[in-house]
Amino acid sequence: MIPLSDLPIGHSGKIARVAGSSETFQRLRDLGLIEGEVVRMLKRAPLGDPIEVRIMNYNLCLRLSEAREIQVKRNQSEK
Repeated sequence: MIPLSDLPIGHSGKIARVAGSSETFQRLRDLGLIEGEVVRMLKRAPLGDPIEVRIMNYNLCLRLSEAREIQVKRNQSEK
């Protein structure tokens, strides 16, 4: 497993765990970042923060600090 923040652009993975404080955890879950969902890294800002991902048919921007709290299992075919 790797943090979502380390997922290469164009690659996808399945969310395995969402951590963080209770407020952060709830906010991320409300945005659809739940265990078992597939997330795809779309792009990073020029300085690396924020990132843009695709989940549940919509694009979502996250801060790196939030993305580090999400652990994903990379798809085997994309290694």
